[in-house]
Amino acid sequence: MDDNRLGEYLKARRGLIRPDAPAGRRRVPGLRRPELAAAAGISEQYLVRLEQGRDRHPSEQVLAALGRALRLDGDALAHLRRLAAPPSVATGPETLADGVAELLDAWAGVPAYVRGRRFDVLAANALARALVPAHRPGRNLVRDVFRDPSMRAFYADWPAVARSTVSALRDAVGAAPGDAVLAALVSELLAASPEFGELWARHDVQPTRDEQKLFRHPSIGTFPLYRHVLHIAGTDGQVIIAYRAGPESDVLARLASGPAGAGSDTRLAAPGSDVHPRADTRLAGPGSDVHPRAGAPFAGPGSGLAGLP
Repeated sequence: MDDNRLGEYLKARRGLIRPDAPAGRRRVPGLRRPELAAAAGISEQYLVRLEQGRDRHPSEQVLAALGRALRLDGDALAHLRRLAAPPSVATGPETLADGVAELLDAWAGVPAYVRGRRFDVLAANALARALVPAHRPGRNLVRDVFRDPSMRAFYADWPAVARSTVSALRDAVGAAPGDAVLAALVSELLAASPEFGELWARHDVQPTRDEQKLFRHPSIGTFPLYRHVLHIAGTDGQVIIAYRAGPESDVLARLASGPAGAGSDTRLAAPGSDVHPRADTRLAGPGSDVHPRAGAPFAGPGSGLAGLP
């Protein structure tokens, strides 16, 4: 991935701005460099240095001015600040927090899974698998949204899912610029998916938030669920993704009554996975980057699809 993240971001966002007034024939889309410099109250020469990566640490005043000129929202402005002052974060293997697997299993009527900072599924309960078979530990949600064609059937608005997935990945990469695993994931998807490449080039940023999602299930049909994102204290970026139906909906009861809704001990890491589940409740796949707790009896293979962050 390009080391000049700040400069690339400024150029990409400048290209997305539509000028307020026509300025004759334009050779480039969006704002010209002199227009952005004038709007932000900085010199064009200084903006050139920022975009070329010759100056990577602008002041907070300059960042705020650029944010206003580029019409950045709160998420995008926070991302811009991180690019100018990259945070120091953990980049090692992930281990599922103690007790979380048991919590998911106790939520028998709630589809829920744990997503790690690299969009790996670390644990999932039976109803989450019944909702989308992709919700299985050992799989990477971003990779399979773009590389598993079957994923498109589970979302009534796959293009919206793709956009939000890439925006959330961009946010994660900005929060952990030194994470080689995330960098490799982006490089892989740029090479494999033109759709990912188009979305990645926009530099849109938005962390995963609570919102309504529209699912399509082969035996139940199309229905909305409300997604809730619960951050796990004491972890570096792990979240529980849980879904609930509306008060008058019986869709989750119908989902639970099906064959895929019954089951236990769903936490199994797939071969080649970069997930690190706890050793007493799940297995590490061959070749994985898993570090189970002491006392793990063995490591074995797993399988499954993956899905949406």
